Amino acid sequence: MLDIKFVRENPQVVKDSEIARGNDPKGVDLLIELDDKRKVTRSEFDNLRNQQGQAGKKVASAKTPEEKQELLSAVKELSKKVDEAKKVATEAEDAYMEQMYKLQNIIVGAPSGGEEDYIVVKEVREKTKFDFEPKPHYEIGANLDIIDTERGAKVGGSRFYFLKGLGARLDLALINMGLDLALKNGFTPMITPTLVRPEIMKGTGFIGLHDSEVYRLGGEDDNYLVGTSEVALAGYHENEILDFPEENGEKQPIKYTGFSACYRREAGAAGKDTRGIIRVHQFHKLEMFVYCMPEQAEEIHQQLLSMEEQMISALELPYRVIDTAAGDLGSSAARKFDCEAWLPSENRYLELTSTSNCTTYQARRLNIRTKTESGNQAVATLNGTLATTRWIVAILENHQQADGSVKIPAALQKYLGAEVIS
Repeated sequence: MLDIKFVRENPQVVKDSEIARGNDPKGVDLLIELDDKRKVTRSEFDNLRNQQGQAGKKVASAKTPEEKQELLSAVKELSKKVDEAKKVATEAEDAYMEQMYKLQNIIVGAPSGGEEDYIVVKEVREKTKFDFEPKPHYEIGANLDIIDTERGAKVGGSRFYFLKGLGARLDLALINMGLDLALKNGFTPMITPTLVRPEIMKGTGFIGLHDSEVYRLGGEDDNYLVGTSEVALAGYHENEILDFPEENGEKQPIKYTGFSACYRREAGAAGKDTRGIIRVHQFHKLEMFVYCMPEQAEEIHQQLLSMEEQMISALELPYRVIDTAAGDLGSSAARKFDCEAWLPSENRYLELTSTSNCTTYQARRLNIRTKTESGNQAVATLNGTLATTRWIVAILENHQQADGSVKIPAALQKYLGAEVIS
């Protein structure tokens, strides 16, 4: 949610952001109109309620039965007006909030354009080359008996799978490697709920544009299955005033790293990556989540990106970092960087991580604040990926050997307990 004061004082900035995202900027003008209306209707309601209170005092001080009856009749009529004014004010407030929730976060430095208009920030390591024809990860996984998509489809349907033996251990090894890096950087580990209330899903910005991507329970339950532990970690401090720890007189961020199973419909992925475990309905992920002062957000965003790069570099994977274009940002993100690993079998890059600066957008929706000298203010939130099941794809393909085995990067060997999968 945006700061209405900022919107009123800087309408063109907000309009430019909406245009960059591919949205209609008229929504900004509508929001301001609805804000005006809610203020007027609220004022009218408050005035009538005040009149009602004053009239009630007069009834108590009436000197004759006739005067009292006359005043009671006036109070009754006034009560009707108060009820009607309350209804109008509530409707105006609801309309304002509905429009406010439609506006997306204001972009901060992101390039303009759509999905293909990202900017490559850098490329690291030469693309992997082989003196044999590289196999795709799903063939490698099947031959080594560590990935079973056929039985996954039999049990769960399309885009489900089993990780087996060293495949299962590889998934957990990546999570544990990421967890160690997070601990070294002051993150508190969390195992998070994978079912959340609609208010939490809406607060993080995953209801609306992303409706088709999320699973919602039917029947008596109204909860959602999360597609990332970011949702639960953002909701962890809902309706709270945070007390940031201080060091040398400066507020320090609160940092969590959440492990969970994640669920996505992949509704827009028809015909894309239908084989293997690139686009699946269920996977594991280790997610970083940070609460901080708004002025610290951009610096912390770079720190999260650096940690993601440390992980990918330690796995000896060729990768690139891209600055995501405005039109491809999620509704909560003001800016997002992705790390993409090289995929030899398809001669393309595959997204492994993303890290987003959500500024105060999510915190305003979830009412998460901190005390300052000038009063309570919304905090900033950021998120970033440290490991997911998808990383197995990049490891198998880039470290495959001619005999069909896979050499495990040195940094991962102690977590897997093996140097080679064969």
